Amino acid sequence: MSPPSGQQPWFWRGHRLDLLAERAVWDPQPRTLLVADLHLGKAEVFQAHGVALPSDGDATTLNALLELAQRFNPLQVVVLGDLIHGRAGLTVELREKLAALPELLGCPLRLIDGNHERGSWLEGLRREASCPLGPIWLSHAPEARSERLNLCGHLHPVAVVGRGADRLRLPCFAFRRGQQHGPAEQQGEQLVLPSFGHLTGGHPCSESEGLWLVAEGTVVPWRIPGPATTPLRHAAAGTQPWSPYVRPSHPDASAADPPCGPRQ
Repeated sequence: MSPPSGQQPWFWRGHRLDLLAERAVWDPQPRTLLVADLHLGKAEVFQAHGVALPSDGDATTLNALLELAQRFNPLQVVVLGDLIHGRAGLTVELREKLAALPELLGCPLRLIDGNHERGSWLEGLRREASCPLGPIWLSHAPEARSERLNLCGHLHPVAVVGRGADRLRLPCFAFRRGQQHGPAEQQGEQLVLPSFGHLTGGHPCSESEGLWLVAEGTVVPWRIPGPATTPLRHAAAGTQPWSPYVRPSHPDASAADPPCGPRQ
């Protein structure tokens, strides 16, 4: 296995996705940069409720996004929901930054509607419903699709590794596999992106999820999903639980879906 790096390629049914240490995904075929859960304006929302948080988190988040756009020169940047944290955080300054963002990125900016955008109006930026992008299904919250890989956010996945004083909580990419036999809406596979925002928390992943950890500028393969047809493998001799994931090794269209469009 090659050593971990800041750009970890992964293939889903032959379609390449690059998992980035900046907590983003690069889809090279349509030259699309994907991020989720920026939660811009979160500090201002907390300040409005009497919690004194510093307001410099947005600059860190936006600068990281601009650096990725400069590095990859994408044809589009897609935010998988929760670009902002709430209406109370939409200051005049933040609205100006959002209005200038497509020009600064050098490409169109698209927003898949998230729960934190509800009740807010973003000038010049339409909120789109979940939609396909090639073999990928884009959404904010997880939405299984039996013939597509669902790329989503919302969950802010983190992995808890180590024990005691050496215990760490690390942001991660989480792969979730649905039921092989059951309703169609439960059969799909999902790749959940870590939150891109600087000022965000996280929720621990379960033992059943495939994981790539993000640490020290690298993406570390941890529990890597094999093909859907791979039989379940025992993790180790003894009393270890059965797992559909293999560690550490690399893994090697569709029904009609509604087109992308703005939410009503």
